[in-house]
Amino acid sequence: MQINISARHGHLSAETQDKIREKLEKLRRLYDRVSAIEATVDLEHVESPSLELRLSVERNDDFIAAEASTSVMAALDGAIHKIEQQLRKHKDKRRDRRSQGLGRVEVPDGQESEEE
Repeated sequence: MQINISARHGHLSAETQDKIREKLEKLRRLYDRVSAIEATVDLEHVESPSLELRLSVERNDDFIAAEASTSVMAALDGAIHKIEQQLRKHKDKRRDRRSQGLGRVEVPDGQESEEE
């Protein structure tokens, strides 16, 4: 998994980049088909930095989440939460679609009596 961290209108310290990378690596445990993560930190407004995450996933469109907060780490936590929700919803949709079959289709009560 490839992780790219970039900053607009400023510079992130190596320590901050390491913390961001450490948190982003944990997303792999939630969904193993993540191939790349791009994190872009916008430091234009010092009092409220914003962060955008873009996850590239095999056989699917990218997942994108953006968050602005009072600090870079708080914005990262908010964006990670949004991405986790998107990944969970995607996994649930894939799991539900795969489990449905013709044997599980229920016939309404009114239609059974009409056929007899």
